[in-house]
Amino acid sequence: MFRKPWDLAFSAEPEEVGALRRIMRLHLGIWGLGHISDQAQLCVSELVSNVITHVGVGTPVTLTVSMSGTRLRIEVHDPDTRALPTLLAAAPDAEGGRGMALVGAVSDRWGVQLRADRKITWCELSTGLPSGGGRTGDARANGRPSSRK
Repeated sequence: MFRKPWDLAFSAEPEEVGALRRIMRLHLGIWGLGHISDQAQLCVSELVSNVITHVGVGTPVTLTVSMSGTRLRIEVHDPDTRALPTLLAAAPDAEGGRGMALVGAVSDRWGVQLRADRKITWCELSTGLPSGGGRTGDARANGRPSSRK
């Protein structure tokens, strides 16, 4: 099955987080990845909430979802290259500061890419798929040369 990358541009508003979680759940169901839907939805919530909190409400953001080998890759693009996500040691009674720790706990890895015009905060979740490229089945679909002539 080919899992076509998709992206969605939106404004960073608190009310968008729930809609983004639902969209993620629906897409993963279509892709046959419902078993990682809870983790993916948590990552989307935390990455978008970071933009809302640290960059600002109304910021133009893009959510990009794709396959990276056998991992699901979730990216959140925003225009502020100065507000970098970090792991914090939150006090037990703190109301915030755990977002990236949660992302780190449920994902295989996460990071930040800086571009001239934007920041991309990303994470990858293991899918348990047997082959890479977001595809299964035919050897040609997996990026290997075909032995057919």
